[in-house]
Amino acid sequence: MTAFNSINVVLGCIMALVIILFTISSMARYYIKFTLFIVLSLIFATAPLPLMMLRPFDPKNALIPAALLRITARSLGIRWKVRGLENVDNSRGAVILLNHQSGLDLYVLAVLWPLMARCTVVSKRSLQYLVPFGTAAWMWGTVFIDRGAQSARDALNKQADAIKTHKRKLLLFPEGTRHSGDRLLPFRKGAFHVAVAARAPIQPVIVSKYHFLDSKRRRFGSGEIIITIMPLIETEGVDKDDITALVDKTQTDMQEEFSRTSAETLARRNKFAD
Repeated sequence: MTAFNSINVVLGCIMALVIILFTISSMARYYIKFTLFIVLSLIFATAPLPLMMLRPFDPKNALIPAALLRITARSLGIRWKVRGLENVDNSRGAVILLNHQSGLDLYVLAVLWPLMARCTVVSKRSLQYLVPFGTAAWMWGTVFIDRGAQSARDALNKQADAIKTHKRKLLLFPEGTRHSGDRLLPFRKGAFHVAVAARAPIQPVIVSKYHFLDSKRRRFGSGEIIITIMPLIETEGVDKDDITALVDKTQTDMQEEFSRTSAETLARRNKFAD
C-alpha cells in the first residue's frame, strides 16, 4: 500500500468516526458544528480579500462574505424569517441596535447586510487581531474599539459624523456582551449618545432566542429564528437629559418583541417535536 493510499484510509476512518459521533452524540454534534461554523466563517469571510483591496473600508465588501455565510447557516440547520422590511430607510443613516446571544450572531449580520445599505459594525478591538478574519472585517468598515476607553468614545463620535455625512448605519450590541437568557441585559448608553449627537434615528432589531443552541448542555441542533426590524425611533429634539428615558423605552420595546418572537419560535419547535 502506497503512502498516498494509507493517507486516504486514515482520512476515511477519521471521516467515518466524525459522522458516527455526529449521529449518536449531541455533545459531539455541538463541537463539530461549532468547528464548522468557525472554519467556514474564516474561509468565506476572508476569501474575497483580494477583491476588497479594490475598494478598502467600503461596507459593500461584506456582501460576498455575507452571501457565503448564509449558505453556511442553512447547511448547519439554521433557518430564518425577516419581518419589518418596510421599516428600513436606506435614504439616511441610523444607529442599529441588535440583541447579542452568541457568536452565531454573525449569521444575523449576514442576513441584514444586503438589506441595510452602508451598514458598519462596532466590535471589540481584540477581533481586529484575529488574522485574517479581523483584516477582512477591517476592510469592510468594521469599527474596532477598546471598551470603556476614551479612544472608544472618540471612535464612536467620529461615526456620528459618518452617519450624518455618509448616511452610514452603525450597528451596535447595546447589551455589551452576549448571553442566552430570557431577559435582555441592561443597555449601555454609548449607542444612544451617538444617535442623539448625529440626530439620527435608532432602529431596534430583535433576533428571537436560539432555542436550538444550549451552550451549558453542549447542544447545537437545527431551528428557526425570527429577525424583526422594528420601526425607527426618531431622536430629533432629544437632548442628553432625555437619554435615560430613551434607553429605558427602547429596552422595554425590544424586550417585549424578544419575548413575543421567542415564544413563537419555541411553540413552533415544540409542535414539530411532538
